[in-house]
Amino acid sequence: MTAPLSGLRILDFTRYLPGAYTGWIAGDMGADVIRVENPRELAKHARMFGHADDPEAERLRRARPSYWRNRRSIVLDPGHPKATPVLAALVASADILVEDYRPGTMARMGLGYDALAAINPRLIYASVSFTGHTGPLAGRAGHDPAALALAGALSRLNGLPTPSLPGVQVADVMAGAHTAIAVLVALQARERTGRGSQVDVAMSDAAMPLLAVGLGRAASPEDIPPPDGAWHPKGGVWQCGDGEWLCTTDMEPRYWERFCAAVGRPEYAARQFDTAAHPAIEADLAALFQTRPRAEWLRVLGDADTQVMPVLTPSEALRHPHAEARGMHLRLPVGDQVVEQIGTPFHLSGVEAADHRPAGAPGAERDAILEELGFDAAARAALSRAGVFSGEREALP
Repeated sequence: MTAPLSGLRILDFTRYLPGAYTGWIAGDMGADVIRVENPRELAKHARMFGHADDPEAERLRRARPSYWRNRRSIVLDPGHPKATPVLAALVASADILVEDYRPGTMARMGLGYDALAAINPRLIYASVSFTGHTGPLAGRAGHDPAALALAGALSRLNGLPTPSLPGVQVADVMAGAHTAIAVLVALQARERTGRGSQVDVAMSDAAMPLLAVGLGRAASPEDIPPPDGAWHPKGGVWQCGDGEWLCTTDMEPRYWERFCAAVGRPEYAARQFDTAAHPAIEADLAALFQTRPRAEWLRVLGDADTQVMPVLTPSEALRHPHAEARGMHLRLPVGDQVVEQIGTPFHLSGVEAADHRPAGAPGAERDAILEELGFDAAARAALSRAGVFSGEREALP
């Protein structure tokens, strides 16, 4: 079966997860995603995240991230004066461009929305940034935790009473997912109008839906209760007798009743909303879970159809039988080695799983891409001599 996004071309000027997410999903669904890599950005990333001297080790390092798979790569200095014909040809051939530079940077390189829409009026131009392109904080720089801070979500993550840096990329994933949604909406709009549009996604905006439940239950934002650090009978994380952990979320009364019965404390069912009793109940349950290993508790609570799951490590989660069955664990060959990645986080009926390709070396598909765009061997050689691909500039006369 033809992949759903086959025939769609995306130019990926991104460098981090929030921007890369869209190309990840689109590539998994069959789009031709061309990663346009800036040699200066490659050098900066090597300084920040390291670079393996051994070619095979560097190949594996490059191939590991799930969000860079299913792309072709061309290394190109977008600010090089002789790169203009290549960039114009790429833009003319594309349906979507995604970039995550600080607002104004692409425009200074001659690659702003207005300039590229003049080349390709059907182009959908998606910009992912920290605080977006409008508003009093537009153009500020920042990463995931700062976006959560501005969105009002940082102090409420994990139920902690004081702000704490999260251990996972929450705002990054939220921004990436919202960019993918916005691009799909823009594609549908283009079907009606025949013209592309500019998509502006701010990480700080994308993180604000994390407040939706609390805001929906409060009379005003000031009334959203901060986490007090106390336990309430809506679930918990419990250490078992073997030192392993499990998580329960039996907040609905009928599930709380099942939980209480299953652990041998049916009298607690009527005290779910008796806040004065909660500290003693928590202490008793914590001691109770210490009396059996996790596997036994999972069996007891699972048989009672309560809401319980083991607290898994990343490796356990990726290799869990459920993740395997859902296609969420990928093993992709890289030479004689294998990299483990996350699968596509949704399923479409009638769509078979893609043959995924891990990211290769920077610029590995350069010549093939340029040939498709009409640049013959002589033209490619001239561009190379001029330093378009290396970032080196010819000396001015």
